[in-house]
Amino acid sequence: MASVRKRSWTAPGRETKTAWMVDYYDNRGERHRKHFSTKKAADVFRISVEGQLQSGIYRADASKLTVKQACERFIAHCEGRNKRDERMTRKMLVVYRGHVNNHILHREHGVGAWILVQLTARAVNEFRDRLRIAGVSVPTTRKVLSTLHGILEHAISQDWIATNSARGVRVIGTRSEGSKKVLPPPKEAMRALLHANAADEDLRLKLIFAASTGARAGEQWAAKWQDVDFDKGELSIRLRVDAYGEEGAPKSRAGVRMVPLSDQLISALKAWKLRSKFSKPTDLIFPNKRGAYISHDNLVKRQFLPLFERLRLKRFNWHGLRHFAVSCWIEAGMSPKTVQTFAGHASLQITMDRYGHLFPSDSHNTAMDQIAKGLFD
Repeated sequence: MASVRKRSWTAPGRETKTAWMVDYYDNRGERHRKHFSTKKAADVFRISVEGQLQSGIYRADASKLTVKQACERFIAHCEGRNKRDERMTRKMLVVYRGHVNNHILHREHGVGAWILVQLTARAVNEFRDRLRIAGVSVPTTRKVLSTLHGILEHAISQDWIATNSARGVRVIGTRSEGSKKVLPPPKEAMRALLHANAADEDLRLKLIFAASTGARAGEQWAAKWQDVDFDKGELSIRLRVDAYGEEGAPKSRAGVRMVPLSDQLISALKAWKLRSKFSKPTDLIFPNKRGAYISHDNLVKRQFLPLFERLRLKRFNWHGLRHFAVSCWIEAGMSPKTVQTFAGHASLQITMDRYGHLFPSDSHNTAMDQIAKGLFD
């Protein structure tokens, strides 16, 4: 338990000074002493530290380290994981640095100067509100708080703090904000893109591949010939490549999957392999001229988007090709679980939140008919 005692000493100028000292041992058996100018302040601290020691949440570093220091150590930890290839891509590291430097350590609305022990749930909620007042969007605010949550979780793992004050803090969106329901590109637009003379043969195959397999862009550009089983008509999705040309696992464990291929796409891929300079099993299916990864941004900017302008079509982004593939699977009568598997979603909830409105449901119409018949006939 902690004790309070009065301490007096004579300063070099023969001036007698007095302070109140709180003396206690932490849960590791280490001794701590803290001085206060008044007995009241010392008693307040004693009661607080005794409560923390009894509940097991006392951490000595929590009153020493700032949020800025915790952020710096978290980033250093992430840099180490990136070098060791421990599920930390360079893109993710850049995102974390952006959240830390642009928001968490911001001079006006950030919390970098706060001591960890002072960063309560109320302080995090107030930080959230300052972000929104500063004009930060709801999605970005959520991502920044998610990064802060990760920083505090790392602090817990290092035994700097005992609880995560960012846990459970919500960012409330507008009334119009709902589930991320997806509207796939219309079939007329897809037909125009695929059959127009404006699209060269190579780009056309890339579009067909994306709109048939539902592969994410990073998964498509990382696909190799050894991932295609021409006999079974299957594509194995095992990797993805990011904007920096670094390979890694898909977004989740469910991202590693097998996707069936149509006979038409199999034939097109065989023809493409015959005329490609890069046809070894370990070669990329869609490489650049040097056999390396395609620059997705360059492809979209120089080939994909100009196609809409030439055809005078309403634009949609490359990811819309994935949405189109999923909508076609649903229209073909595949079950939600099958769609989830082929899309590589981490959970069925994600599939239903985004595409549930596309699944036909005659039973709902029948139920409405029965209700109306019982009430109004």
